Amino acid sequence: MMYALYLSAYHERKFWFSNRQELEREITFQGDSAIYYSYYKDMLKAPSFERGVYELTHNNKTVSLKTINAVQQMSLYPELIASVLYQATGSNEIIEPVYFYIGIVFGLQGIYVTALFVTSWLMSGTWLAGMLTVAWFIINRVDTTRIEYSIPLRENWALPYFACQVAALTGYLKSNLNSYGERFCYLLMSASTYTFMMMWEYSHYLLFLQAISLFLLDSFSLEQSEKVHEVYKIYIFSFFLGYLLQFENSALLVSPLLSFVIALMLAKCLQLNVKKGTFVAKIMKVINFYLVCTLTVTLNIIMKMFVPHKENGHMLKFLEVKFGLNMTKNFTMNWLLCQESLQAPSQEFFLRLTQSSLLPFYILVLITCFLSMIQVIFRRINSGKSLKETITLEDGQIGERPEIIYHVIHTIFLGSLAMIIEGLKYLWTPYVCMLAAFGVCSPELWMTLFKWLRLRTVHPVLLALILSMAVPTIIGLSLWKEFFPRLMTELMELQEFYDPDTVELMTWIKRQAPVAAVFAGSPQLMGVIKLCTGWMVTSLPLYNDDDLLKRNEDIYQIYSKRSAEDIYKILTSYKANYLIVEDAICNEVGTVRGCRVKDLLDIANGHVVCEEGDKITYSKHGRFCHEVKINYSPYVNYFTRVYWNRSYFVYKINTVISFQS
Repeated sequence: MMYALYLSAYHERKFWFSNRQELEREITFQGDSAIYYSYYKDMLKAPSFERGVYELTHNNKTVSLKTINAVQQMSLYPELIASVLYQATGSNEIIEPVYFYIGIVFGLQGIYVTALFVTSWLMSGTWLAGMLTVAWFIINRVDTTRIEYSIPLRENWALPYFACQVAALTGYLKSNLNSYGERFCYLLMSASTYTFMMMWEYSHYLLFLQAISLFLLDSFSLEQSEKVHEVYKIYIFSFFLGYLLQFENSALLVSPLLSFVIALMLAKCLQLNVKKGTFVAKIMKVINFYLVCTLTVTLNIIMKMFVPHKENGHMLKFLEVKFGLNMTKNFTMNWLLCQESLQAPSQEFFLRLTQSSLLPFYILVLITCFLSMIQVIFRRINSGKSLKETITLEDGQIGERPEIIYHVIHTIFLGSLAMIIEGLKYLWTPYVCMLAAFGVCSPELWMTLFKWLRLRTVHPVLLALILSMAVPTIIGLSLWKEFFPRLMTELMELQEFYDPDTVELMTWIKRQAPVAAVFAGSPQLMGVIKLCTGWMVTSLPLYNDDDLLKRNEDIYQIYSKRSAEDIYKILTSYKANYLIVEDAICNEVGTVRGCRVKDLLDIANGHVVCEEGDKITYSKHGRFCHEVKINYSPYVNYFTRVYWNRSYFVYKINTVISFQS
C-alpha cells in the first residue's frame, strides 16, 4: 500500500494532475497508452457493458477503412475489467474515471512488489530479504518498471500477476511444503498464470522461458517430475481457456510454449522406467532431451503450416536484422532498430545498478548459486541419488534446493535477453533485486562459500548467521542514508507537464473539424487525437499488425522527398480529410544521425545512396513537410492550410483539385 501511495503522490507532483483540465490530463497519456485509455472511456460511455464490448469487437470508428476486433488485437481485458469495476462499485459517484483507472494500475504495482517481497522471504526465510528487495526495486525503479512513463502499458497490468505466479511457483517447488500449502500455491499459480496470459499478448513468450527452466530442473533430477508436470498442465489449461476467451486467438496455437509443453507430455509417455544412476539412465536422459527439442520444433512447424496466422512476423524480420543475418532498407525495421529500448543496454544502466550496490551482490549470489548447482548436478548424474528431504545449514549446499536453482536458470535466461535488448531489462531487473536480496540474507549462501573456502578459524555456522543479518543491515542503512533523501525530494518537488500547443490543437479539432473527419499524421499524435477528440484516424502507434505497420510507413511519407501528387494519392487512399505536420519531426535534429524519421525515409525511398563512405542525396522533389508550408503550386492545389501554431500545421485535403499557376 505504501508503494502504491508513493506512486500516486509522485504522479501527482510530476504532472500536477489534480489541478488540470480533463483534456490536459489526457494529453499525459502518450502513444499506445492513449489508445488503451480511449477504449476505457468508450466502455464507460456505452449504454451497457454488452453493447460496449460489441462495439470494441466490431470497431470501425478508430481507423479509417478498417474494422478491427480491438479487444483481441490490443488485449483490452484490463479496460473491460476496470470499466465494470468502476460502474459496479458505484465509484462513478465518488471518483473521476481517470483516477480510478490509474489507481488500479498503481494498486497492481503494490501487488507486484509484495509478490517479490514474498518470493524473497520464501527463499531466504527472513522478512529482511523482502524489505531489501523492495528497497532495491524502488531505488532502481527507472530500470525495474515503466510505470512512470506510461501507465496503461500492458506489461504494467500483466507483470504483477506474473510476479504472483513466480511467488506461488517458488513455494510449490519447496521440498518441505505441507499438503495445504502445496494446494494453495497450486491454485494461486493456476489463477495468476491464466490472468497473466489474458492481460498481455506476449505473455506466452515469458512463460516459454519459464517452461524451459522447469524442464532443465526436471532433466537434471533436481525436482520431482510430478510437480513440474503439474505446472505444464496449468499451461495447457490456461492455453485452452485463453484460446476460447480471446476469440480463438490463433497466435496461441502457434506459440512455442504450446509446442514445447505438448512435446514434453509426449516425451514423458515414451519414457522407460530405468534405475537412476546407471549408464542406461544417463543415455535415456540425453535421448529424452533430444526428443523434446526435436518434437518442439517439428510441432511448431506443423502448427504454423495448418493454422492461419500473422502473429509477429515482423518480430522475426526485426531479429534477423538485429543479429546481422539480413540487411534491409525497410523504413519500419530500421525505425525499430533505432529505438533506444530495442538496442543493447547502455553503460549508464550498469552504472546505476552498481551505484545502488545491487549489481555486485547479484553477481556474487548468482555465481555462488550457479557453481553450487553445477556441483549438485554432477553429483546427481554420477550417483543417481534423489534429493534430500531436508537440507541442513551445515551441509553448505544451496544448490540442493530446487526453487533456488529454478530462479538461477530463469534469471540467466532473462538476463541474456536483457543484454541484447534494453527494453527487456524491465523483466530481468526486478528478479535481480529479489535474487540479490535473498542471497545476502541467506545463511545457506554464506555457509556454501565458507565450505568452499574451508574456513576453520571461526565457527562457519555462527559466522554465516551473523553475516546474513549484518550484511543486509549495513546495505539497508547505506541505501537509507544515500537514497531516502532523494526519494523525499522527488515527492516534494512540484513538476509540471506543459504542452499548450497540443492542447490548442485538440481544442481546435473538437470545435472546428467535422465529426466525420479523418486525420492523418504521425502514429503517436494519432493516438492522442483518438483519445482527446474521438475523431477517426488513419494509423495507430501499434506494431503488432502488418496492415497498421504499412499504414504508418505510408503516412510518414509526408516527411519524405516525395511530390505533392504522391502524398495526395497516399492520403486519399485512406480517406483522410486533414493532414497534420509536426514541426518536431520535420525539423528533427536527433542525437544519432541516420535515425531521424526523414533520414530513414530517404534510405527506404532510395533518395540517399552511400558510395565510398560518402552519402549522396538526390531527389527531384523537396521535402514535402517543408515545401507544403511555403504555399505555392502544386502544393496549394492539393492542400489548404486551415490551422497552425508553433508545433503543428493542419492542412485540409482538397476534394476538388484547383490547379493554380
